Amino acid sequence: MSRRLFFALWPSDADRAALTRATEPVLAELRGRLVPSANHHLTLAFLGSVAEERVADVRAVGQEVAQSMPRATLIDVVLERLAHWRKPEIVVAEADAPVPAVAFAQALKDALTAAGFAPDLKPFRAHVTLARKVSRASPGLRMDSVRWSFDSLALVESTTLPSGSLYSVVDSWPLGERGSR
Repeated sequence: MSRRLFFALWPSDADRAALTRATEPVLAELRGRLVPSANHHLTLAFLGSVAEERVADVRAVGQEVAQSMPRATLIDVVLERLAHWRKPEIVVAEADAPVPAVAFAQALKDALTAAGFAPDLKPFRAHVTLARKVSRASPGLRMDSVRWSFDSLALVESTTLPSGSLYSVVDSWPLGERGSR
């Protein structure tokens, strides 16, 4: 048995609500499948299918990397523009990737690789997927800026359902501190 896993910066309900308010007018005009706001997040390292017997190893990597961050680290991300990515046919809210998030994503990928996993090695690109199966979108997509702040790392499981993917947090660790939340 295996589980589909990834590491993410997981926003609060209030942060998700702010993004929904900022993007709702534009998203209402799109033809495509909206991603439920409960699934909005920033992926740092995607693992894909992980054998159940290796999940504890994934957790250990997450905890180790989260603890290695400077004490009381806070990662701020300002989502400030909408974009249509043609090839995957998605609409995303984008941000300029803050240096701590880029370094954190790379540290996770390096630690996962060293532990024998094969994470997706594409460079971190700060974005939140808002809609899928969008073949066309007007070039003038606009949104009000939304700031998300993170002080923890989440390990998330993706379960595929007929209605789409369901994401659930498996575990989380404060950045720069000992222990799990």
